[in-house]
Amino acid sequence: MGDKKGSVLMQRYEQGKILGHGTFAKVYQARNIETGANVAIKVVDKEKVLKVGMIEQIKREISVMRLVRHPHVVQLYEVMASKAKIYIVMEHVRGGELFDKVARGKIKGDIARKYFQQLISAVDYCHSRGVYHRDLKPENLLLDQNEDLKITDFGLSALAESRRQDGLLHTMCGTPAYVAPEVIHRKGYDGAKADIWSCGVVLFVLLAGYLPFQDSNLIEMYKKIGKAEFKFPNMFPSDVKRLLLKIMDPNPKTRISIAKIMENSWFRKGFDSKLLENRHESDAYKTGSVQDDDSMFGPCYNLNAFDIISFSEGFDLSGLFEDKSQKKEVRFSARETALTIISKLEDISKKLKLKVKKKNGGIMRFEGCKEGRKGILCFDAEIFEVTPTFHMIELKKLGGDTLEYLKVVRQEMRPALKDIIWTWQGEQET
Repeated sequence: MGDKKGSVLMQRYEQGKILGHGTFAKVYQARNIETGANVAIKVVDKEKVLKVGMIEQIKREISVMRLVRHPHVVQLYEVMASKAKIYIVMEHVRGGELFDKVARGKIKGDIARKYFQQLISAVDYCHSRGVYHRDLKPENLLLDQNEDLKITDFGLSALAESRRQDGLLHTMCGTPAYVAPEVIHRKGYDGAKADIWSCGVVLFVLLAGYLPFQDSNLIEMYKKIGKAEFKFPNMFPSDVKRLLLKIMDPNPKTRISIAKIMENSWFRKGFDSKLLENRHESDAYKTGSVQDDDSMFGPCYNLNAFDIISFSEGFDLSGLFEDKSQKKEVRFSARETALTIISKLEDISKKLKLKVKKKNGGIMRFEGCKEGRKGILCFDAEIFEVTPTFHMIELKKLGGDTLEYLKVVRQEMRPALKDIIWTWQGEQET
């Protein structure tokens, strides 16, 4: 597709002026030809992304935006792809960056508080979905035509699933002046606590018109951040000072939580409590407690909304980058208990002369009894619990010939499973 103004993208959007560009992508204003609605389209160059190994980052950004739906987060409408480009169609936010406002000087207290309230409510919502932004700063906060704030740019965001076993994130990222001390120290950090620190720096900048931590020497600036060494301007109200000292506490363990920020008297002044309704409207998406239906087999992994999205055909993001016909993963869902699914898979394995090796964590391993074209066929069936009577099952090839594996799964296992399959990847739900 060309990048010229007035050209039509994917036969659906008339391309307008360029709104911004980076190393791998350009963002254009566009108009939906059918509805006339204005949108922003991020056009990602596949070749450049593949060359520098940024596939996971792009996938993450799309997944996060699809998962997070909040009035103060830029909304993702759809994702399309051609051979050379990926088109991420988003809400067009017309008011520009909050950074542009801050660059003109400090913002009045009531307005700064409104932006901070909107920021905190959106960040709280993201955290409730297991999403941590990790790069909160005025450049990533947009304003719409009503002067309401919208968080954008989830390229650096982390999901709860990317934590290590210690429950902490370990990637050094974000913009130096807004980064929490524990992120700089590279010892692992709680994504929620790191975001709270960044929100505090944003509030300071809104009210002061300048950064709390500044130094031409990056190492010196990091030292200041590590000690939370900053000074308030004289005109700062005492209640704001007290709140900021709790937010920019260098010890993440004693740093204030979002729940406590929301109880703060300065924060609550004029706060729109409707913003909290968004947080609870789909708490069913949160990961629940693990059900252990079969002590021999071990518990199945519970799914949250991100898992469901990344497993669904409409947002199976690997298809943006690879040939679907050769995919090694096959997925289906079943409205059955884990025990029923396991029993069914065992029966089928006997008929197909596959050896079954049970493993903990909701995984069954299948191995062929004879050599194939590329060795012995071996694949896993991993069972994910959505509810105790609704599961998603992912079949993943580990060894042997891909075509042989796909033949066994699609032509032999699938028909044998037909009485428990609710949806098979690639089909519409019935």
